[in-house]
Amino acid sequence: MKATEVPEIAGAYLFEPTPYADERGFFCRTFDADVVRSAGLDPDAFVQDSLSRSVRGVLRGLHLRSGAGEAKLVRCSYGRIFDVVVDLRPDSPTYLGRAFFELSGDTQATLYIPAGCAHGFQALTETADTSYRIDRPHDPAEDVTIAYDDPELAIPWPLPVTSMSQRDREAPSLAEVLKHSEK
Repeated sequence: MKATEVPEIAGAYLFEPTPYADERGFFCRTFDADVVRSAGLDPDAFVQDSLSRSVRGVLRGLHLRSGAGEAKLVRCSYGRIFDVVVDLRPDSPTYLGRAFFELSGDTQATLYIPAGCAHGFQALTETADTSYRIDRPHDPAEDVTIAYDDPELAIPWPLPVTSMSQRDREAPSLAEVLKHSEK
């Protein structure tokens, strides 16, 4: 497994496993504490694992947490997703930077998203399972959502949106979220 820094988002990493394939399929390690530690991250910091299943065209996000934020490892364990990260840390050298990835069950690559970054994805296959390893217990009072179609972000979502939560549909613009966070 190798860790590669994401140049558009300071502190973000892409962890790419080495699959061992044969006539049965493949086997790969999707998490390795030593590799995570070598990237300067604490592998013991993660306290919660979650999984979402989405159908083609479903869009989830853009989400982040207020307060201390939330760092997470994100992996598409089955199917394919278009994954988006936006750096919303005012003191970051990549503030307002955006990065796009295609994560898939074929590669099992994992994306580390630092606290203070917004995250969202769209399912590209009929079924897409997305796994999250999160570094803080969830507190719904800290949930923040940004409009997925904010023109300032101009995210090139690859498919028409077939479904999303009401919260995501009604999300405020990036400018509104940033103005609220300054208070």
